[in-house]
Amino acid sequence: MIERVARWVLVGALAMGSALAAAADAPLPVVAAVDLDRYAGKWHEIARYPNRFERMCVADVTATYTRNADGTIAVVNDCRKADGTRERADGLARVVQAPAKLQVRFAPAWLSWLPLVWGDYWIVDLDPDYRYVIVGEPSREYLWILAREPALDDETWHTLYGKLPRLGYDPDKLVRNPGTTR
Repeated sequence: MIERVARWVLVGALAMGSALAAAADAPLPVVAAVDLDRYAGKWHEIARYPNRFERMCVADVTATYTRNADGTIAVVNDCRKADGTRERADGLARVVQAPAKLQVRFAPAWLSWLPLVWGDYWIVDLDPDYRYVIVGEPSREYLWILAREPALDDETWHTLYGKLPRLGYDPDKLVRNPGTTR
């Protein structure tokens, strides 16, 4: 009996791995519509893929977006570090393919002519009421789950977590921020 259960677990794991690999090879889909005025405001980071530019962040990670008159978006990322101090990064986002493919940069404005200072910021899943969002980029190296509130209920978390393999992301690579579920 134990061998039969182990065999089914192995078959299921292999099937999920195959599905994840196939999804990762497919182009990353984005949402069909985004109202950037509704999107503006403060978002709380629920989880992310580990990355070098947030390695000092241990909690209370937020991103605040403000529409500019020229169509760009001011970005302020903020987090609490292990020593209790805050870290802040100011950036700028621009729409590169409406409605959901944006790029963001945190380098000084005088470097904005360099393509390598811009990072892709694609909205791949967005709640109709703008309560949560999944943000990624085509290589699937970066991923963020953001919400308007500092925590998500378990049902919403599990729903978002379950969408990630279909988008080509490995949900087991996520780093959760402390206190982000209720």
